[in-house]
Formats: sequence, structure tokens, C-alpha cells
Amino acid sequence: MRRFRIGSAFGIPIQLDLTFLLVLPLFAWIIGTQIEQTADLVNRSLGAELDPVLLTDGSLVWVLGVVAAVGLFTGVVLHELGHSLVAIRYGFPIDSITLWLFGGVAKLTEMPEDWKQELAIAVAGPIVSVALGVISYVAFAVLPATESAIVESARFVLAYLALMNVALALFNMLPGFPMDGGRVLRALLARRRPYARATQIAAEVGKVFAVLLGLFGLFVAGNIFLAGLAFFIYIGATGEARQTTMRADLEGVTVRDVMTPANRVTTVTPDVSVRELIETMFRERHTGYPVKMSDEVVGLVTLEDARAVRDVERAAYTVGDVMTTELVTVAPDTDVMDALNQLQDNSVGRLVVTDADGAFCGLLTRSDIMTALSILRSSEDDGLGANRLHRTD
Repeated sequence: MRRFRIGSAFGIPIQLDLTFLLVLPLFAWIIGTQIEQTADLVNRSLGAELDPVLLTDGSLVWVLGVVAAVGLFTGVVLHELGHSLVAIRYGFPIDSITLWLFGGVAKLTEMPEDWKQELAIAVAGPIVSVALGVISYVAFAVLPATESAIVESARFVLAYLALMNVALALFNMLPGFPMDGGRVLRALLARRRPYARATQIAAEVGKVFAVLLGLFGLFVAGNIFLAGLAFFIYIGATGEARQTTMRADLEGVTVRDVMTPANRVTTVTPDVSVRELIETMFRERHTGYPVKMSDEVVGLVTLEDARAVRDVERAAYTVGDVMTTELVTVAPDTDVMDALNQLQDNSVGRLVVTDADGAFCGLLTRSDIMTALSILRSSEDDGLGANRLHRTD
């Protein structure tokens, strides 16, 4: 989904996903339509003695709904900032904080594998949420109960945020990896286990939690939001476990080890017609080629580029007309998992490998990486490991 940057904090971009523009009004509407029930909950939980009559006067309910919803998601941003600032303290830059359908997420450029660091980063968010809850409660307690609608409204919002921030902290500490509690579990498991194995165990626990949460949301609470959240927890646990296992299997493997070297890469020139290009692709069963001119790579052309030209015009159009000139490059000594992330982040199927002088060294595709991964996994039993991939030519 498309994202919009709305500002930054401590140098970290704050973004809104399009889904957030749906969930914020929804939360405001839910809070506004349940003022009496929420006031009753706050009265029973905190002894607030709120007067629902003062809070439900005319359009005030919608004002309270909007203010409480904005306050709640402000707390979510501060929660993610808690994670982010501790991560930065340990040397892990934060790409962004994004608010979306199910709350917020801080995107770390790299996950820490030291269990103490991950534990500190994981608990920082819930600690911030509890602190916000305490601050909100203290501010609520300072305001006296009166017959003023303005004061009662402020007391309602503060009491609501006190409860919700603590609830947010408690919910996030449940073992639903990759939620905060799941990351705490992985950190504790990693004290005596390899990081990849700790991730696998935490992910399995997270998937069980997600299934239980989904069943509870659908058949007990009748809450489709919880069911949706459970689905994303399950997908997140599966994805992170897969990526961590891949990183462990590919440890020590560089782009140089798995790329197709330049002397084995077929290249084309800009003056080749699109029809000839497609014939070459069919003959060699490849769907992308570097474009060279005067021994320099000047572009990349793919089957998608060729398909953009109508069949009757393919003899007239050349590779130079359709090729991509904005190349995504990678150095030969780059860690192969970092290269895979670069492929995913740029939504491309291949990377041009160049050395420090910009000379063409080879081509790296997703298939190269997946083939290398399959070979490594099949060689685990014979103890050869990554050394089987290192080239001698």
C-alpha cells in the first residue's frame, strides 16, 4: 500500500500507510458510539466517577472519539519510538516508523542477533506504553470531578488513554512472534541456542498464538479485527523465521560466490531489435540481459520491457528504446542476504554486479540465490557447508 511521510522524530521518518486512513476514522467512530460503555469501564477500573450525561451531549461524543483515537495512535508512535531509540543506541539504524491498519511498526535495517540487545529493544516499547499510561493516569487524577463538560471530557480522554496504553503494553508482551513478547521469547531462547533455532521455536509459538487469537476473535469475541491481526501475526512469524533461517544458511556467502560471472553472461547491444531480443530469450531461456556499449554496461533489458512493445512493432524498436538505464548495482563482496534484500526493496529480478571502478563483474538473480540455498541445505549432512559454493575459477 502507498505510504505518506508526515514528519520525523529524532531523524526517523514517520509514515502513514493508506490503511491507517481507514482505521483512524473507524476507531474514532467506535469510541464515539461507545462513550457510555467506555465511561462505565473506566469508572469500574479506576473509580473515575465520570458522568456519562455530560459526555454524551450532542456532537461532543464525536469530538471525544476523534481526540481519543488520535491520542491512542500518538501513543503507538511513541511506543515504536521506544523501540527505535534503543535500537539506534545499539547501532541499528531505523528506516522508518509506519502507522497502518494494525497499529505501528518500526522498520530496523538489521535485526540484532545478540540476545541482550534484542531483549532491550523489545521491552522498550511496552515500557514506554506503561509510562504513558501512568502519566495519563496522574494527569487524570489531578483533575477534579466537576459538572463541567470540558473538564469531564479531559478526564475521560486521560482515563481512556491510561487504560489503553497499559493494555497495549500487555497485549504486545503476549508471545505472538514477531510481536514484542515473541521477540522477548526469542531473545531468552537465544541465550542457550543458536539464533536461527531460537527464531524457529519463537515462530512456532507465535503461530500457535495466532491461531488461538484468530479463533477467539471469530467465535468468542466476534471481532474481525482480532482475526485479521492474528492472520498477520501468523504470516509475520512464518516470514521472519524463513528469512532468519536463510540468513543462517547463507552466512559467509557473498555475491561473488553465487553470481553468474561476466564471462558467462550473455549481453546485448542497444541496436539489437526487440524481435531479435525475444528470439535470443527463447533460445537461451533467459528473461533479462545487461546491455553493453563500448565494453560498458549502459542498461538492462527484460522480457517485461520487450512485452511492452506490440508484436507488429518489435522489428522497428531496438533494445536501446526499451531498456532500463537506472541500474541497481551491487559489489561482489556484498553479503548475499543483503543483496537479496536489495532485490526485494527495489522490486527487481536481477542485480548488476560491479567492482569499485564500476567494471562489470557479473549478474545476480533471485534464481542464483535460491539455487545456492538449495545446494547449501542439501550439503548440510555431508558437512561441506558454504565452502562448496566458493568459486575456484
